[in-house]
Amino acid sequence: MQTHEMMAKPHSPKSTPCPDFFRNVACLLAVGLSCLWLPGIRSCQAGELPNILWITSEDNGPHLGCYGDTYAVTPHLDALATRSMIFLHASSNAPVCAPARTTIISGLYPPATGAEHMRSQTSMPANYSMYPQFLRKAGYYCTNNSKEDYNLEKPGQVWDASGRKAHWKNRAEGQPFFAIFNHGISHESQLRNAIPKANQIHNPATVRIPAYHPDTPNVRRNWAQYHDRITMMDKLVARNLEEIREAGLEEDTIVFYYGDHGSGMPRSKRWPYNSGLHVPMIVHFPEKWKHLAPKEYRVGGSSDRLVGFIDLAPTLLSLAGIRPPNWMHGHAFAGKHQKKGPEYSYGFRGRMDERYDLVRSVRSKRYLYIRNYMPHKPYGQHLNYMFVTQTTQDWHRLFHEGKLNEVQSRFWKTKPAEELYDLQNDPDEVRNLVSSEEHREVLVKMRKAQRDWAKEIRDIGFLSEWEVHHRSKDSPPYALGRDPSRYDFDRVFQAAERATSLDEQDLPAILNLLQDTDSAVRYWGAIGLLCHGKKGYLRGQKALLKALEDKSPIVQVTAAEALGRYGSAKEVDAALKTLLRCAAPESDVYLGIAAWNALDHLDERARPVADQIRELSPTPEKSKGRVTKYSGRLKQKVMADLFPGK
Repeated sequence: MQTHEMMAKPHSPKSTPCPDFFRNVACLLAVGLSCLWLPGIRSCQAGELPNILWITSEDNGPHLGCYGDTYAVTPHLDALATRSMIFLHASSNAPVCAPARTTIISGLYPPATGAEHMRSQTSMPANYSMYPQFLRKAGYYCTNNSKEDYNLEKPGQVWDASGRKAHWKNRAEGQPFFAIFNHGISHESQLRNAIPKANQIHNPATVRIPAYHPDTPNVRRNWAQYHDRITMMDKLVARNLEEIREAGLEEDTIVFYYGDHGSGMPRSKRWPYNSGLHVPMIVHFPEKWKHLAPKEYRVGGSSDRLVGFIDLAPTLLSLAGIRPPNWMHGHAFAGKHQKKGPEYSYGFRGRMDERYDLVRSVRSKRYLYIRNYMPHKPYGQHLNYMFVTQTTQDWHRLFHEGKLNEVQSRFWKTKPAEELYDLQNDPDEVRNLVSSEEHREVLVKMRKAQRDWAKEIRDIGFLSEWEVHHRSKDSPPYALGRDPSRYDFDRVFQAAERATSLDEQDLPAILNLLQDTDSAVRYWGAIGLLCHGKKGYLRGQKALLKALEDKSPIVQVTAAEALGRYGSAKEVDAALKTLLRCAAPESDVYLGIAAWNALDHLDERARPVADQIRELSPTPEKSKGRVTKYSGRLKQKVMADLFPGK
């Protein structure tokens, strides 16, 4: 679903007296003299630091009245917008919670830290801090209520309090606060469950269905309930704001509201389309702190600046008078150190729960460019969690029944290498303009922007997840990305570009990649042959067989998938032996996920080892935290396909 951009009606903010002398003295005492000497942080004189309140909601795009959605019922957020400013082009950078929140907390793009994959757990670069640690050193009392969900390990104490009881009210008298309140009522899980009758206020018959979804009663109910949940969330936002008013802190507190990524509906959440990345963002600066507001700030107005989650950490530091460190990837859009807005906003998609993918996106104010680096995988890979939603079930069933049109069917098919959409004329992003001569210049420019960005941040997503951890060993993956002796970015990136072009003329070059001395390049050689399906197998049959004995097990797994899907019975047998070995519990957890994915892609060709699969434990001997469960989900799917109804 797409909203229209609409400027909220201006409204003059209510003025209240400034804090008195005694509050200022108390603030100075609470902050303490130690902050006077921190490098890069200005002295904490009385009354200098604003309170900052962040209100966040899960899994919702800009489907609010203040963004022009006439179906929405969001009176409290709309009222906030009339005395604030909305950003029309705010992006979550990642289309799913954990990597999106990792982007915010670190100020670094997760593809640079090895943290792009869902529920991965990598380490921050040495001597780098998460943004609350900067704020706490400056004297802030920092609370998070309550979701963290970071893909990075916390480098020491990050929050003064984090959990359901965390609240700015628990700070020292007069101490400035930074507080987050996160609302999960709009989460994906809440679109498909039971909802009280009193909260069912949106009529499914009148909800707009995006062009890519089928029009069924379940789809309509899910979309309507999505809006119902947003209305419920809107009331929770009102409570957060009321607490500030009751405490007499309205004039002392800067307020941000934003959603954590696009809607929880399939092809929004988890996909770096605008439908998955576009979020609402409302910023309110009371009169006292308007000198810290974005330069374009107008009460009741809107900004067309491109902002993203990558910009939130430097913006917070800037509001606190702290110069953001040069290593942060974003740009402050408010505060003392705000910078000019960027030309593009960047997005990414890695492993989503149990399914691997590699997608990068670039967005301007009008266009969205997507580069698919695993085009052989369909958009709609089977994710256990996503398939609980009734819309996903209907959509998938109707595809296999042949009852969808071309646009609706696309989600269940493999991907093109590139996509380009005109968001102004095609808000549902269904008309790919890659072949349009009229848009050739836009395509070339945005393609270059994506390549330049990957090189600038040293994107290590072009290594398999197994390879990232194998090469990093005990060092942060971020350091790996900056060590040419361990990661030759240009060489690996060029291999990925060539391997996934889907141009048959590249097949000879792809075959040569399998002879390279760098295992990451050989991995892309195997991926490239897989992308070309049967033709790739026929062209590289001997090389794929040789790759089953490669020194790198991830190359073995990729070659085994190609042979298993397209090879002879004898080759399938060899491929299955490789995959069973790599999926075994004693294997590495990331290699196991890759091997179980390959077994699933073999479909009926895996039947000769069905009994062995049944007996094989999907739980790795060495646990890796939350990621450990994903092989189990894959085994469930493999068994359900091989033994339906059991």
